[in-house]
Amino acid sequence: MVSGEDLREVMRSFPFGICVVTIELEGTRTGLTVGSLVSLSLEPPLVGFALGQQAQLHELLHGAGDFGVSLLAGDQTALAQHFARSVPPIALWTGIELRDEVEGPPLIADALGWLRCSVQAEHPTGDHTFFVGEVVAAAEGRDAAPLLRQGGTRNRRIGHGAPRTAPESSNG
Repeated sequence: MVSGEDLREVMRSFPFGICVVTIELEGTRTGLTVGSLVSLSLEPPLVGFALGQQAQLHELLHGAGDFGVSLLAGDQTALAQHFARSVPPIALWTGIELRDEVEGPPLIADALGWLRCSVQAEHPTGDHTFFVGEVVAAAEGRDAAPLLRQGGTRNRRIGHGAPRTAPESSNG
């Protein structure tokens, strides 16, 4: 059987986009950096992401019922790092520029794009839950390179990384 560390090592070579998922519940806003967002369906429009069961956002998302997604640009690494740390809710939004929205989850300004979603399903997946959301609103943001993560670091763009050392061949 493959260990979690084995899987992590292999997956580090595969880049993925970074976003911030947000909610607002009873006047309290919370957000978390997520690297597992995927488009699932166009009809109906669905997206999904995996969230660790220990994450503060996990339980709050049950009560909120809807969430926002801000797709981060390559120059928004500081925002990704900010929302990846455990920051007290009152300090979480200090200095964070948001889109002017009337209601709903907060959306980060100057992102590549934004989604507003309603939770449609939750699927337990090991130590995570996979949340499926129906996209109820979508907007494009600025034209810039996305923020990607590969090899345990966040990068502005996909490049040609150093080749990995291949296992030695046993056919002598």
